[in-house]
Amino acid sequence: MSTHIKQELNEHILTITLSRVDKMNSIDDAMYRAMAEALEQAESNADVRVVLFQADGDHYTAGNDLADFATIADGTFQGEWQVTRFMKALVTSSRPVMAAVQGHAVGIGTTMLLHCDLVVVADDASLVAPFVNLALVQEAASSITVPARIGHVRAYAMFALGQPVGGADAVSLGIANQAVPSGELRTTARSMAQKLALRPPGALAAVKQLMRDPAPLLAKIDAENAAFLARLNSPEAREARAAFAERRRPDFARTAP
Repeated sequence: MSTHIKQELNEHILTITLSRVDKMNSIDDAMYRAMAEALEQAESNADVRVVLFQADGDHYTAGNDLADFATIADGTFQGEWQVTRFMKALVTSSRPVMAAVQGHAVGIGTTMLLHCDLVVVADDASLVAPFVNLALVQEAASSITVPARIGHVRAYAMFALGQPVGGADAVSLGIANQAVPSGELRTTARSMAQKLALRPPGALAAVKQLMRDPAPLLAKIDAENAAFLARLNSPEAREARAAFAERRRPDFARTAP
């Protein structure tokens, strides 16, 4: 269990809060494990009718903890990759899943929103998927979900150029339901979750099942993971990580064969 993931079950709403404020809520392996376990356990808990993700501090998440990338790349990482477990639990969740997003939502902080059923963003939200900046590729089946939601050219700009999407644009593009001032974010999301929790849970589960086929998403996650791991060990990715650590611009010319 991670101390950086808080859980509270109240009024049939399971609230999962990212709370690693000193690291902008960057998500490490233990945090992914805790979130995956929460989603898996919710499946067998009839008292959970809605799952709501939120985050403490000024930002939703800075994305994956880059220290984990380094341990995976150098072979020192041991055990199951918990981010994949979390992604698959999110994709297969039968419960309505919501997110309340403020500040920066980087990488998985953006791609996970495409698996949420309702999303509320703050006006100051900035959704970013800068995988190519790290010489990597997209994940969480976002190769399918993002183009399907916003179109190929906008999705490509998000992935290849790291082009951010603001709160209002997230609504207009269909990524989020509503943009509100940051001070109203949790109240608005909670109110929406309470309305969902009052609906018949069997009907909600049936609606979600009819709207969403997890099989192609799970297959795409596996394909993306294979490409991601291959890229993680590439000279370009090593240069990107070194540049990040040294606080300089990466020089990908030095990685040319």
